[in-house]
Amino acid sequence: MTSTRTALNTGLDDLLAWARQERGADLPARPTDAVLALLALRGADRRAGVPEPTPELLRGVLLEDLPLVLEADADELAAVPGIITALADRVRAAGRLNAKRQARLIAAVDELAPEFAQAMSEPLNLTWSRWYASLLRADGIDTGDAGAVQAWLAELDATPHADRPMLPASLHRADVTTATFATRARLTEALLEAFAHDVEGPSATGPLLPASTALAADRPEDALAGELESLAGELSDRWTAAGLNEALTGRYQHLAPGPEALPHAVLADRFLDDHLDYYGASDVPLPPPAALPQPEEIRALLHAAPLPASLAASDEDVHELAEQCGFPGQGGVVWNAGTPAELVELGADILAAVVERVAADADPDDEYALDAAHILYTLYERGGTPDSVARKAAGHMEWSYDPALEDEPLAVPETAPATYTTPTPAELGELTGVSGLTESDRADLDSLARALADLVDRLAATGCVFRTGDAFGLTPLGSAVVRHTLSVGHVAVPEAHTVLEWDAARCVAAVEAWPPQIAARVLGDWTAARGGEDALWSELLAAVPTSVPSGAFARVLKRLDCAAIPVAPLKAALADPLIGGHVRRVLLARGEEAPEGQVPPTARAALLLGELEAASHGDFMDDIEATRREGTPQSPPRALLDAFDSAAAVWPGGPADLIPVLAAADPDRALTILDDLRTRHPDSAVTDPAAHVLKETRASLDRGDPRRRVKKRKKASRRRA
Repeated sequence: MTSTRTALNTGLDDLLAWARQERGADLPARPTDAVLALLALRGADRRAGVPEPTPELLRGVLLEDLPLVLEADADELAAVPGIITALADRVRAAGRLNAKRQARLIAAVDELAPEFAQAMSEPLNLTWSRWYASLLRADGIDTGDAGAVQAWLAELDATPHADRPMLPASLHRADVTTATFATRARLTEALLEAFAHDVEGPSATGPLLPASTALAADRPEDALAGELESLAGELSDRWTAAGLNEALTGRYQHLAPGPEALPHAVLADRFLDDHLDYYGASDVPLPPPAALPQPEEIRALLHAAPLPASLAASDEDVHELAEQCGFPGQGGVVWNAGTPAELVELGADILAAVVERVAADADPDDEYALDAAHILYTLYERGGTPDSVARKAAGHMEWSYDPALEDEPLAVPETAPATYTTPTPAELGELTGVSGLTESDRADLDSLARALADLVDRLAATGCVFRTGDAFGLTPLGSAVVRHTLSVGHVAVPEAHTVLEWDAARCVAAVEAWPPQIAARVLGDWTAARGGEDALWSELLAAVPTSVPSGAFARVLKRLDCAAIPVAPLKAALADPLIGGHVRRVLLARGEEAPEGQVPPTARAALLLGELEAASHGDFMDDIEATRREGTPQSPPRALLDAFDSAAAVWPGGPADLIPVLAAADPDRALTILDDLRTRHPDSAVTDPAAHVLKETRASLDRGDPRRRVKKRKKASRRRA
């Protein structure tokens, strides 16, 4: 039976007795206590002697509160809807609920029951108290016996790390820590609000919280905070296991680490921010690394790295950093006896601490003071392939170098001097594709390149990064550590074997954003793993129009071309109404025959749209440059108009027939082109059909997607404002 020592004044005993007498049912005490207390802490009226539920309060308790604080067996969870039904009956019997409101409550419970079950099984709702309480139950330990709980924790602490229960595969310790500390804060805050209500205007049934002595203390605010934290811990124990909260915040706190014990979680947030800036969603996958170490290799790789070895040896000059990474405490335990997963996490803590130290030690004028995390992210984003220090620095200086070279892996020399030397002008030209570079250009780049090399060398001390001459990248250990840290931030980081299990659509959608060489390797591996027949390549081609936007067709076809897609599937795809034009371009570049007549008009128009977009963008940039030089340009740029006129001149039916086909090929992308033609073209034979098709296309898109209408209204409102 649940102890009443820390029970809130919720009428728990009364409800249990009433249900037994009136309904002949014994309600399970633990979930009943939690339901009543959480309803009361959410502000439920208690004039009936028990908290009075409402549909809104029940939604919060069932979907937000209980899944974080209650660890219950299957029978107890199944009883929760019945507990709420009994509570509604009790409130009705007290004259505080009419039949109509009671029916609404019962309907709300029925509606919320599936969501409640899902929330209780959601891994991200797992806290340390719930996790260990579930293990105690699984081992048959009486969770109401504080002595038995302590003995079980002591035995667990003495168990070798490799033999301890593992968290669910989708969870990291940082996830459980985040849920735990957020839950503690929410519960303490709710208790503070309840205390204030008790002081200012308690319910007719009396104060909700047990009597407090805090206001009579010398420092009442501190005393109250401590009292409420203690009460929150005791309530947590009532709903999970006796004595667990005190143990996990005291003697066994290393079994339930707080945020300060997981410094890599901060780096994970930085990585997530970078990923969202690049892709807008955390579930857009990054390419699998070129090389990940085997689990049995992790310990040797970490022990061989200079900085981790110094931290483990407690060298005086790295004492502060060692403390931050848990040495000589739990960091030392993991160093000597940790599992491969724990060693990777320790490597992530060390890497995160160095990233933080780099920023703290940097001069205000240091170009790379805050770039260490971003550099690590971009190295992983390129599949872990080596990059060039000088090329990276050139990008920082906004050199206009060939973007196709940005993802090119750099050949790593076997040896190079430890001191960094900026490549010669000729070598810089090869790296960037910029011709005519001089010693003056090299001198301009030199200080920035050296600063980046110094930063890379500091990261290299962790064993996660290497630099040989101008080449730098992630080591196999670094790929494992950065991958783990990204996954803590819930960025999608599949391994190579996972990618091979994807269907064609998912594979095509992913590789569109990956570096061409990495994408080509993955596409080749994907088909090879299934036998390598032409039909598999055709499956990938067929997935392109449905998996990526039309503006990305060219990128995906380039990656398929790099993967050496056979000619036969390409020729078969010439007739595709969307990608046929892009396929023909690949075939012609290979010297193959590809009659234009085999390509449907919409596919030719989809290809033409890309060319018109490029011309339109060129006009825009030329207009900006001309305005900068001349004020008002004498003659507006007309690359778009010329490109359209050239295409229309050979299109059957001329501009009047071409314009509707452009809109049919990709309505969204065609809008800007049509609007440009409508406003800028001097010939009414173009402007009139452009205006007509533009109006029809906008109306059709609005009918198909109501959100477009909302966005348009918002834009109009901003213009009026």
